[in-house]
Parts: sequence; C-alpha cells; structure tokens
Amino acid sequence: MTEPVPEGPDTASGARKRNPYLDVLQVPGALPFSAAGVIARLPMSMVGIGTVLMVQALYGSYAMAGRVSAVLVVAQALVAPQIARLVDRSGQARVMTPMLVATTVGLLGLVAAATLGAPEWVLWVCAAVGGASQGSYGSLARARWSHVLPEARRVHTAYSLESALDELVFIVGPVLATTLATTVIPSGGLLVAAVVGGGGAAWFLTQRRTEPPARGAAVPADGERVGSVTHPDAVRLERRSAIRMPGMPVLAVVFVGMGVMFGSSDVATVAFAEEQGVKGLAGLVLACFALGSMVSGLAYGARHWVSPLSVRFTVTACGIAVGVSLFFFVQNLVVLGVVMFVAGFAIAPTLINGNALVQALVAPHQLTEGLTWVGTSLGVGVSLGSWLAGVAVDAVDSHAGFLVTMSGGWACAVLAVVALPGMRRRKPYAAATP
Repeated sequence: MTEPVPEGPDTASGARKRNPYLDVLQVPGALPFSAAGVIARLPMSMVGIGTVLMVQALYGSYAMAGRVSAVLVVAQALVAPQIARLVDRSGQARVMTPMLVATTVGLLGLVAAATLGAPEWVLWVCAAVGGASQGSYGSLARARWSHVLPEARRVHTAYSLESALDELVFIVGPVLATTLATTVIPSGGLLVAAVVGGGGAAWFLTQRRTEPPARGAAVPADGERVGSVTHPDAVRLERRSAIRMPGMPVLAVVFVGMGVMFGSSDVATVAFAEEQGVKGLAGLVLACFALGSMVSGLAYGARHWVSPLSVRFTVTACGIAVGVSLFFFVQNLVVLGVVMFVAGFAIAPTLINGNALVQALVAPHQLTEGLTWVGTSLGVGVSLGSWLAGVAVDAVDSHAGFLVTMSGGWACAVLAVVALPGMRRRKPYAAATP
C-alpha cells in the first residue's frame, strides 16, 4: 500500500457520499490508467468469439473453431500467472512491453494462417503464441488500484468499477467482433483486437506514475522483516506461488466452473443464431449477458457490505446457478437475449467477491499473480467450455451447447457451497501472519 492520498474532510468524504466511483477516479492518474486498461483488455472479449467465427467461416467446423480457441485460452491460462510473477518482481512495463509485441505477432499470424487455409496445427502454434503472451491487463489495473488507494472500502469500489468495465468490454467486444466477421471479413474481429487492444496496452504501460513498484527483493532468505511480517513461517508462505496459498486452489476451481459457462455460451449462442437465420445478431445477444452483469456490478459496488466475504461469494455463485437454469426456456433469439440479461445479474458480484478474496488470501507482493491465477482459471474454463460446446453443437444442436453452459453454472455453485466452510474458517493473510 502507498501512503494515503491527502484529502480534506469536506472533499473526499463528501464525494464518497455522492458518488463513490467519481471519488476513486479523482485519485491522480487513476482515470487514465483505468481507461487505458479498458482498451487493453478489449481482446479478451473479442479473441475467443473472433477465433470461433473466423475458423468456422473459413473451415466450416465448430469443433475445429472450438479447438483453436481453446489452444489460445489454455496457453494464456498456463503462462499468464508466470508472467504475473515476473511483473510482481520486475514491474509492469518492463515485463509486459515485450509480451505485447509477441501477442500482436501471434494474433496477426493466426489471421494470416487461417486466411491462407493453413493446416490446423499451424493455427494452434499461432494461437499458442498469441495467448501465452497476453498476460492479464485486468489484473494489472486492479494491482494499480490497490497501490494508489489506502482504504479497503475504496478498493472495493475500484474493484467493482473494474468488474463493470470488464462487462462493458464484453458488451462492445462480441458485437464488434461478430459484426466485422459476418459483414466485413471473417478475420475482422481478430484484426481489430490485435490493433486496438495493442494500442490500449501500449498506452497503459507508458503510464509509469501509477505503476506499483517492483518487489523482487521483498522476501529475504533469512527470515528478516518483510513489511509487517517477521515470523519465519510467514516468510516461507510468502515464498510460495500465490496459487499454493491456503484457500486459493479452491477459489481457482470455482472460477473454472464459471469459465465453462462463459466459453460454452459464446459457441452455443453463435450456433443458435445461425439456426435462427440471424447469425449476425449473435454478438448483440451476447452483449445482453454482459449488460446484465455490468448493471448489477455497478449497483453492488456502490454499497458497503458488512456480511462475510466468503458468504457473499457463495450466495452470488448460487445466483449464477439459478440464472443459467433459465436456458431451459430458450426458444427464440428474443427470449435468449432476455434470459442472458437476467442470468448476467449474478456474474459481476461473484467476480468482485472472488477478486476481493484473492486480496485477502495472498501476500501483498503476490497480488498481481493471485489475481491472474483466478483470471486464468476462468480462462481454462472458457477453453474447456468452448471445446465441449463445439462438440455438442456439431453432434446435436445449439441446445446441447446451452446444456454445457448450464452445467458450468451449476458446478460453480456446488463448488462454492462445498468450499464455504473452509473459506469461512480461513483467516485473511494479514491476520494469519504475525
């Protein structure tokens, strides 16, 4: 944490009463890095569906499209946490600048290979390069908020804002990718993701004022004082990977279930829209999912909650299970849009609570890595869901794909309920290390 930002009794406190989001955005440097972070993570909502649309249009197979998309997402899921560890040690700009170059090369190579009709394994190679080097700009932005804000309540508001912005990205991205792929060229979504997202990432990384300091020397080998941690066992815990911190593995598995829901809904919605003869509207329907989530996220973040964080996380995860059950009633595109809007209401609060749990469970110098682990767990689920839904759609129809979506939502809730007793007993990192 940095030193508290100076504020008068009648300014910041009054602003928080009027609008907590404006309050955090008035922190020097906050608005530019948050805005750049939104553009930088535009690819996360365009690359998946853009790959599915491009490969399906050029090769005629949803299963192949799901496999290529899965390779990209799995590569990101495996490598992004390691990139995050380097970021925590060496700094955001130093690590992510060469990664940005690799991402751009990988995505543009994927477009070129698919356009030329290359064998599937060539697409896998390009997708692996583009995915492995992406990192997680949402995690980088949240790490900056934790760096510039001194109060837990304001960090909660900032995390809620970032979750709402995530959903904004998922409103704009799928619509843009689908429109470009179906009305301009099949690779249009990926091209825009690479160019526009790359520009936003470059803008984000050049903002050094709000970048958290590198903490490569934060943990000495002899158990000497590290911040407020002096106990030898605490030092041993800090030297672990963030995913090995108590409570983190369970949280990551819950996020995998959420990812299955997201990935399968993309593929199933595109297939359902095609069956209805309006494939170009798939992105608009997917935007309803994100719109419902964004609305609930903003409302959730504007309120200060006093109930236990683990309980709130479980309740909102159960809300996801209830929402996805509505897919049983989908018969046309209008009903699908309404169902996705309603089902989206539990998503952002669950993500907000999950990210807050990460901050409670890991050491401060592991925050970027911890946030990235849950993000990439989500990515693993997305790739698994895309693949399963692709197989189901090719074998049966789009309704089989939505069954995968429902299964992911139900699994998320069951896992959260099973994990609740242990999470409630788990002390936050700061309280567990004397």
